[in-house]
Amino acid sequence: MTPDEPERFFREPWEARAFALVVRLHEAGYFTWAEWVAAISAEITAAQAAGDPDLGDTYYSHWLAALEKIVVSKGLTDEVDIVLRTIEVSTKPEHVHPARRAPIQIA
Repeated sequence: MTPDEPERFFREPWEARAFALVVRLHEAGYFTWAEWVAAISAEITAAQAAGDPDLGDTYYSHWLAALEKIVVSKGLTDEVDIVLRTIEVSTKPEHVHPARRAPIQIA
């Protein structure tokens, strides 16, 4: 990043979407922020124990893994649906959208 470039908070569009999903699910009351902190902390701790060098480039991978686990634990979906949705999204390039810097509303 050069001094003229704006700081990028998300390196990939999926990172922004995963972040927004966590915020929206929390706002909707599906889990408390303390529950989210515990989930993401557990995911990062497990990754570090498995050898993740914690350089920051895997942070949103841990975020997504924690999100998947918390929505399953809350009964919002199941592992099979997550696998099917992952396959669907990964095989359809039209699902790739540029990350937006302006706020958006998630309904």
